[in-house]
Amino acid sequence: MPPQRATTIAERLRLMSAELTAAERKLMAALFANYPMAGLGSITDFAREADVSTPSVLRLAKKLGFSGFPAFQDDLRSELSAQLQNPISKHDRWAAEAPETHILNTFATAAMANLSGSLKLMDHRAFDAIVALLADRKRKVFVAGGRITGALAAYLVTHLQMARPGVSLISATPSVWPQQLIDTAKNDVLLFFDIRRYDARMLDLAASARERGAQVVLITDQWISPIARLAVHSLPLRIEAPSSWDSNIVPLFLAEALVAATVNASWRETEARIAEIETLSESGRRGK
Repeated sequence: MPPQRATTIAERLRLMSAELTAAERKLMAALFANYPMAGLGSITDFAREADVSTPSVLRLAKKLGFSGFPAFQDDLRSELSAQLQNPISKHDRWAAEAPETHILNTFATAAMANLSGSLKLMDHRAFDAIVALLADRKRKVFVAGGRITGALAAYLVTHLQMARPGVSLISATPSVWPQQLIDTAKNDVLLFFDIRRYDARMLDLAASARERGAQVVLITDQWISPIARLAVHSLPLRIEAPSSWDSNIVPLFLAEALVAATVNASWRETEARIAEIETLSESGRRGK
């Protein structure tokens, strides 16, 4: 498999974070707070938002491999265009670039590259912090997903409910969100799966949850959902595939890793809960 490379400016920044100066870290934080829009204004506005000088912006652009700020912005515009691709345009692009091999092999190569690239860029501290939130039984956990990622949200909820109490799936119907939102309290956890094309209604839900004091957690793609600016922790993943739709293989892998780590973090309580669930299930089977 060829070596992985960063495909977005956000990925490049995460890979180079240890090499960044204090001013460059401020610029990275400002960009991530509203990605990629924060970098699409004037260089003066971007510098002012990060509270650094304009030469610092130029130095960062060149450290990332660009000839200057306009080239940096061209890449951000390309990423914004990629965020908005629909299934037809994605299919046409992949069809034009598809190698002459079977789709199974092509898809497997893309999936493995996505997993390898995501793991290379994974923030282990953020992952561990999310696990700590999910394992804390003093907090209720709510999980939400979009039209496609709703299946991932339901899968995560099913497994977390085996491991701990107080886990709920946010309905796919926005009209019932207020009834669910009212049950959230300060420091509860609201975990979102949100990949391109992002759902503006989920951004509103995240904002309302944060206003109520909930801890917003985000699992997203390499282009980064707008929910990231509201989240205490975000995990961007690679999702592109030779298909009209993006791949959920890496988000599913992450969901299963979160379950495994959450179970390990509170195994004594989880073991007792699973044993009781098994007893209840056995009783139900005998009663049929």
